[in-house]
Amino acid sequence: MEPKFFLAVFLLISSTVSAEYIRPPPRKTLYFPWRSTPSSHPQQVHISLAGDKHIRVSWVTDDKSCLSTVEYGTSPGRYSAVSHGESTSYSYLFYSSGKIHHTVIGPLEPNTVYFYRCGGQGPEFQLKTPPAQLPITFAVAGDLGQTGWTKSTLDHIDQCQYDVHLLPGDLSYADYMQHRWDTFGELVQPLASSRPWMVTEGNHEEESIPIIKDGFQSYNSRWKMPFEESGSSSNLYYSFEVAGAHVIMLGSFTDYDEYSEQYNWLKADLTKLDRNKTPWLLVLVHVPWYNSNHAHQGEGDEMMAVIEPLLYAAGVDIVLAGHVHAYERTKRVNNGNLDPCGAVHLTIGDGGNREGLARKYINPQPEWSVFREASFGHGELKLVNSTHAYWTWHRNDDDEPVRSDQVWITSLVSSGCLDEKRQLRKILMGP
Repeated sequence: MEPKFFLAVFLLISSTVSAEYIRPPPRKTLYFPWRSTPSSHPQQVHISLAGDKHIRVSWVTDDKSCLSTVEYGTSPGRYSAVSHGESTSYSYLFYSSGKIHHTVIGPLEPNTVYFYRCGGQGPEFQLKTPPAQLPITFAVAGDLGQTGWTKSTLDHIDQCQYDVHLLPGDLSYADYMQHRWDTFGELVQPLASSRPWMVTEGNHEEESIPIIKDGFQSYNSRWKMPFEESGSSSNLYYSFEVAGAHVIMLGSFTDYDEYSEQYNWLKADLTKLDRNKTPWLLVLVHVPWYNSNHAHQGEGDEMMAVIEPLLYAAGVDIVLAGHVHAYERTKRVNNGNLDPCGAVHLTIGDGGNREGLARKYINPQPEWSVFREASFGHGELKLVNSTHAYWTWHRNDDDEPVRSDQVWITSLVSSGCLDEKRQLRKILMGP
């Protein structure tokens, strides 16, 4: 590797791999015993970012008469503010959901613990808002599901001092069995009620039935993201800003061609970027574009051909994906070739799903692939400052969070790449 290229891509690469890693056996789907809960009490509580200094609180009640209100304040049991929100519900064949509430609270102070109560009933929850400036830490895990390995992944994430959870698709693995959305909400509530969870859809969220049922009804009803706040017309793709990062959540399973609403929205979103304010540009998508695993090989090629030129012109630093049930990290790459001004791609669809791991890789390993392993785990991305980020991947090995891969990544803002792309941006993102 040329020294100049090395400096432009990574400040430091330090990967540790065990020579003979023997994977633990699979774990069964979790069993959720029925629990008697008052119908007015909040269930499946989770929070998400909802524009500058605001957070959306989402929950479900069995009682359809409950109000969509959230009381909150900075002291336990003392609520200095109250917000009123909206609610929805849906039917799916023989299933009828509870009342699904979405209420935006704020403005909130950054890096502050708030205590809150949903609908004036039930237990008190607490959340911590993200910082306003760098550093910030993201926990990343996709393809979660509801197995023993999912529980292990969540336990490890709970030990991480993170600010926001990023989930690149495939949440509950309900797969048409709607009560599994309820048990998934119960499973993740301890974490998702205390830190923002920012998600995008995967193929297991679609749940469409030709003629009878449109896709993504359950997902859109339960996991409302800030698409309206970011100028998007669909909950399947949106963006948000937090600390020094602009994060774009793309939809692999909605139209993305050059005439689509998603493509035009993405161009507009990228055009408005201020990289002095947000030096880091991250993208999440479910289906990976750079994948040397036999599983789902080539499935992201069509989207990559259309969208990658826009991301390259805008100077995207990191692309995070799921779908493949394994972990893989690339060098900076664009159009299938090594490029010091391309993005680092991270496949992290290894959260713990019931379908198991994707164990077969293509050999020889492509030049752009640095590290790959079929194990369950999670990632942590710490944006330390405007120029350097530290990425680690933690394997779930015998219930110990083993740090199996780690790398320092330098931002494209600091490398001079954005200056070189100025003319390209005019061409690709012009009218």
